[in-house]
Amino acid sequence: MFDNLTGRLSQVIKTLRGQARITEDNIGDALREVRMALLEADVALPVVRDFIARVREKALGQEVIGSLTPGQAVVGVVHRELIALMGEKNDDLNLATQPPAVILMAGLQGSGKTTTSGKLAKWLAENRKKKVLLASCDVYRPAAIEQLKTVAAQAGADFFPSSGDQKPVAIANAAVDHAKRHFHDVLIVDTAGRLAIDQAMMDEIKQLHGAVNPIETLFVVDAMQGQDAVNVAKAFSEALPLTGVVLTKLDGDARGGAALSVRHVTGKPIKFAGVGEKLNGLEAFHPDRMASRILGMGDVVSLIEEVQKTVDLADAEKLAKKVKTGKGFDLEDFKQQIAQMNKMGGVSAVVDKLPGNLAAMAQSAPQMEEKAMRRIEGIINSMTPRERQFPDLLKASRKRRIATGAGVTVQEVNRLLNQFEQTQKMMKMMAKGGLQKMMRGLKGRIPGLR
Repeated sequence: MFDNLTGRLSQVIKTLRGQARITEDNIGDALREVRMALLEADVALPVVRDFIARVREKALGQEVIGSLTPGQAVVGVVHRELIALMGEKNDDLNLATQPPAVILMAGLQGSGKTTTSGKLAKWLAENRKKKVLLASCDVYRPAAIEQLKTVAAQAGADFFPSSGDQKPVAIANAAVDHAKRHFHDVLIVDTAGRLAIDQAMMDEIKQLHGAVNPIETLFVVDAMQGQDAVNVAKAFSEALPLTGVVLTKLDGDARGGAALSVRHVTGKPIKFAGVGEKLNGLEAFHPDRMASRILGMGDVVSLIEEVQKTVDLADAEKLAKKVKTGKGFDLEDFKQQIAQMNKMGGVSAVVDKLPGNLAAMAQSAPQMEEKAMRRIEGIINSMTPRERQFPDLLKASRKRRIATGAGVTVQEVNRLLNQFEQTQKMMKMMAKGGLQKMMRGLKGRIPGLR
């Protein structure tokens, strides 16, 4: 999402190279570029003005000490101000109340409220060990209640049934009563949205808020809305005592302005970011990590946390031993690595959290789409255990049998074997001379690697 903004800010660093200190002239040129980068990213104009003024004040005349260049010094200031703009730290959900803790979801139609309700239920169950009930008060959108019922089942949460002929406030009150009687820790209430802000919707959600008295009122906003997200955020923050914001579709190809604007406009913390359509695609929003990603530094901490959650430690230790010796890495291990990558959201989810230079290197390498990954698993599953262990056995007749079993062509089997051989070579290179030697060996073969 932030590719263009990251690229423009990287250019700013280059313009300040070779300067002894930050002066009025060179900071003026640099901040013009930063301003243009933010405006192109669809950040709201008042937010840009305030941000630039703060960066200018903090950066002007700052001495360049030690090994820092002026460019790096400015990046340090921009990084700190980006963190301040997005809220300093991660604000956790407040569930400190007598159960059930009610969470009210608000936002426009199409912002992803229903899916986010399911993601949040799954997140609460897995990370907080909470018993969650989901209820839909959207009696206007066709199949909205059925959609939440399906999402609740996928998330492993309980669902409170309702129908289109009921009043939203009556549904909400009945859901609270049901949650109390069945000892639910959290009740998530999904509300109706509209295509645009109107008085009827605002009146209804105010009534719902008064009826259920939620401890958390989360404003769900589509990160791809750009400037319009600011107007919507302002309207909801004036109508409701919001406690936090959830940004959805943060993995999309929009320019990312909503992420930098909505906190400034509402004054409320961004608590979660939605990435992908799968129900495990909800991340706690950390302003410092997001600022690092915007500046091309990556988000290695989140990547490590994701690995710790999804990777089997025993399997990882076995693989580490094979990498260390450079022997024994077979197609079964290859399949397991693909399965682990899928659990983490696929190649794109991992690349998105890498620092700029490593991300560029990974993106320049051949990427495997999710469908292609599933196809590879199918091909490996069509092999015998001995063939997976000893791929050299795979001659023409065996390849034809495997291709038929997996429903693919022999060329695709050959392509998989080539990919496996490349991975095997990398493993051996890492075992012999470590990562540095492997990187040197890749010079010239991967564009952009120096």
